[in-house]
Amino acid sequence: MAALLAPPPPTKVNPFSFSAHRRPNIKPAKSHFPIITHKHQESAYDARNIRITQNPLNYGSKRKIGNGKSTIAASIPSPECGKDPSFGRILLSDVVVKRRRNVYWGRKWNSMDVATVGVVVAMHLLCLFAPFTFNWGALWVAFGLYIITGLLGITLSFHRHLSHRSFKIPKWLEYFFAYCGVQALQGNPIDWVSTHRYHHQFCDSEKDPHSPIEGFWFSHMNWLFDTNSIVKKCGKPNNVGDLEKQSFYKFLQGTYIFHPIALGALLYAFGGFPYIVWGLGVRIVWVYHITWLVNSACHVWGKQEWNTGDLSRNNWWVGVLAFGEGWHNNHHAFEYSARHGLKWWQIDMTWYVIRFLEAIGLATDVKLPTSAQKQKMAFIN
Repeated sequence: MAALLAPPPPTKVNPFSFSAHRRPNIKPAKSHFPIITHKHQESAYDARNIRITQNPLNYGSKRKIGNGKSTIAASIPSPECGKDPSFGRILLSDVVVKRRRNVYWGRKWNSMDVATVGVVVAMHLLCLFAPFTFNWGALWVAFGLYIITGLLGITLSFHRHLSHRSFKIPKWLEYFFAYCGVQALQGNPIDWVSTHRYHHQFCDSEKDPHSPIEGFWFSHMNWLFDTNSIVKKCGKPNNVGDLEKQSFYKFLQGTYIFHPIALGALLYAFGGFPYIVWGLGVRIVWVYHITWLVNSACHVWGKQEWNTGDLSRNNWWVGVLAFGEGWHNNHHAFEYSARHGLKWWQIDMTWYVIRFLEAIGLATDVKLPTSAQKQKMAFIN
């Protein structure tokens, strides 16, 4: 999920804002690899209805994709890999790193990079107090906020609803769920959605914001700390016009950092420092990593049931932890689908909530893949 904390920096950096207001107009680097495009059955997002599949590593075996065109699997090493120290197979996986990115050294840091690292490190340091501040009330607060911010906020709202428009809900409920996502401290909706749509558009190519072809840890979290990288890869954002025209999302973009601070003050008022440690620190770090695992582990470990032409995998244990997001190959095959766990045994808590909302009349136009669409994405024996 694909997951996303820190967007690229605004034109004028605001040190009190953890997310970007607008990315500078920098042209992306020209791709050296051929681009293969095909129409998807459903538009995964409003701004574009073209999926772009690139050959990021320029090696491997050809696979047929939905419309009969070919793409090349990025998980098969080439003979050149052993000659370059930047190449390497990821542990217990067939995925090979094309170029290893080191975001910590050899580049200029801006204030947004420093702020992003500061927030992530601060949340992790706060967790060190967890054994000394434990009480059952704090634990239940952390668990409740894990459900509210992780399931309702990130997987249901930011991902399946705002990024992919997999279903429709009333505006008041849409805005409530989006506000829950803001409290996950993963960025405001506009920038989160923009980065995620770029991930699908350029999945596992040199322009993907967070692909393991640049290293496992880069795809997991290190990409967050180089806030110019998405701008350099993808250019000026033009894929979130549906959100930018809504004043509510513009308000959240401009005031983003103050909302988690307000929640922290509320937690302190009700439960003191233990509620801060567990309700903010432990809960936020937990949701961070299960979100990040969708970007990293689900492109490295697991099974591919559909011929998506990228590295996406179905990973059952990420599926359990991330409310169904771990069925990632299913998602990349059918980006528009509200249901990721397509088989009865593939646990998908987010889908169960969407199905409940549909049953009581709050969710409508719920999108699911048809038999014909599944047949199109199936591997050819």
